[in-house]
Amino acid sequence: MSDPVSWLVIESGWKVVGSDGAELGKIAEVVGDTGNDIFNGLTVSPGLLHGNRYVAAEWVRTIVEGRVELDLDSTAFEGLGEHEERPPS
Repeated sequence: MSDPVSWLVIESGWKVVGSDGAELGKIAEVVGDTGNDIFNGLTVSPGLLHGNRYVAAEWVRTIVEGRVELDLDSTAFEGLGEHEERPPS
């Protein structure tokens, strides 16, 4: 297994895996304040036919190169509901 890395290196397209080992989707966006090193969470794309899900930082278990592991299983992840896009600033 790879060594854990900072949330600052997470990139779009990285694999997101649930606590039950199920692949939940891919990273669509990292939400946080890089200047102050505040990690809020992730927007995860479960696939083309499903809307993005927002996962708060407290549900992120481990971050390794190319993969984010959550403290949510696939059932809990599906129950998060769709994430609304942020309005333009």
